[in-house]
Amino acid sequence: MTPVADFISGIIFYSVKIGNPDSINYIEFPVIVVWLVAAALFFTVYLKFQNVTGVKHAVDLVRGKYSKPGDAGEVSHFQALTTAISGTVGLGNIAGVAVAVSIGGPGATFWMIVVGFLSMSTKMAECTLGVKYRVERPDGSVSGGPMYYLRDGLASIGKRRLGRVLAVLFALFCIGGALGGGNMFQANQATSQIINVTGGEDGPLGQWRFVIGIIFALGVGAVIIGGIKSIAKVTEKIVPFMAVLYIIGCLAVIFSNFTAIPDAIGQIFVGAFIPEGIAGGIIGVLIQGFQRAAFSNEAGVGSASIAHSAVKTNEPATEGFVSLLEPFIDTVVICTMTALAVVITGTWRDTSSAAGVETTSAAFATVAPWFPILLAVAVVLFAFSTMISWSYYGMKATGYLFKDSPRAELGFKIVFCMFTVIGASLSLGPVIAFSDAMIFAMAIPNVIGLYLMARIIRKEVFGYRARVRSGEHAMVDQ
Repeated sequence: MTPVADFISGIIFYSVKIGNPDSINYIEFPVIVVWLVAAALFFTVYLKFQNVTGVKHAVDLVRGKYSKPGDAGEVSHFQALTTAISGTVGLGNIAGVAVAVSIGGPGATFWMIVVGFLSMSTKMAECTLGVKYRVERPDGSVSGGPMYYLRDGLASIGKRRLGRVLAVLFALFCIGGALGGGNMFQANQATSQIINVTGGEDGPLGQWRFVIGIIFALGVGAVIIGGIKSIAKVTEKIVPFMAVLYIIGCLAVIFSNFTAIPDAIGQIFVGAFIPEGIAGGIIGVLIQGFQRAAFSNEAGVGSASIAHSAVKTNEPATEGFVSLLEPFIDTVVICTMTALAVVITGTWRDTSSAAGVETTSAAFATVAPWFPILLAVAVVLFAFSTMISWSYYGMKATGYLFKDSPRAELGFKIVFCMFTVIGASLSLGPVIAFSDAMIFAMAIPNVIGLYLMARIIRKEVFGYRARVRSGEHAMVDQ
């Protein structure tokens, strides 16, 4: 397993190295980050900054102001948004941000926000296509996402064979990512946090990883067995609660150290353009911010469009607008809260332990000794919500490969729950390296498809905006 994991991970996370490793101007950056950020920048410009001008309309859509009872689909705009957010808001928002700041310094926060803003456009592009090319069945259920728009969208522009190949590759990568990074890693880290706040490995729960894993699996199974409607009903309650809980916790950390706020803000803006080494300084900080944002909101990966495709609408672009809010909430709000907490408290400088959730936990502990328990609750909720959303992504990818066979989809759900227990029980190592590579491998066929169908996306978005302005697609009386 290790050679395979190392090979796949090495390809996906291949880094370009410039300069002498011993020099302050040494640069190393993963190509996959450039791939994702370049797409975000392209679609921001190509769609004429809808990530600015379209936000108000996106909020109106989420509030149901344009929803019609007869629209095809399975879930509301709000439910689709919360399901997709639950898949992206995970432990990376807590641990990953702390790592980025610890390595790149406070200035990484600035670039993280910039990429979060740009990523809103990529998310809009893929979610618009997700609805446009989804498959609607007689019973009202739908299947959508990159598998379908790569196959059918590329076929519509004369690239049928390429579309089929990219769709199969995406589905295979999605299944691998769902079982690993979307499941085992989440279960493993959540279990570790539960054990840490209850006394560690020598505490009362130290030897009960397997049992904790079973409890997680039962909870996940109870939700995912009902499909997207069941998942949406849970995420529309969990996501707002966990987001508000975590933001309140971060705000408590920030304001309990309020005298350090001006200095922290100064560190973020000055550090974004740090002069120590023209390349190694500025570019190094920029890369850390870019990498965390790109890895956190998953814009360009295509996973979220699977959830957004289930929305009740007859206008594909409506969900494109709704999805604008996802990277904003995930990266610009939640990731920034974590960054501010660790910068203001100074815990990012602590090198006595591995950077990650311990860094954020130390920041929470500055409020009160018991405050890390609040973080542990957030970690469990973040992990659980990520698992149930990724189970849906993996199930739909399985359905695509096996022609929507109910047996195949049920089989995936069972396997997914088994992997939850495995993830909670074991040291994952190479498995996580492999599964993380699978998640970002999804971005390769997906972004290729987005570029090739850019004109289709633009036509949908601007055609819809014209219909809204003309009154053809008017608000529904509340």
